[in-house]
Amino acid sequence: MAGPVKRSVNIAGHATSITLEPPFWDALVRAAGEEGIPLNALVARIDVERIADDDLPNLASAIRVWLFRRALAAAGQG
Repeated sequence: MAGPVKRSVNIAGHATSITLEPPFWDALVRAAGEEGIPLNALVARIDVERIADDDLPNLASAIRVWLFRRALAAAGQG
């Protein structure tokens, strides 16, 4: 499996870099497309949820958890 890939995204007008493994990038891009929103908007929404959480994980971890929960919900397990 390929190693992590770093990409820049804009959140609230600020550029930030996120490092994720290619399968997570693919899933994130697919999720944004399925929700009909730009990738930056989806990452910003996940970031807002992350900040509201009591246990503040880093953004890359929050994205992985968000994608995992989304997959569980799609499988009828969440």
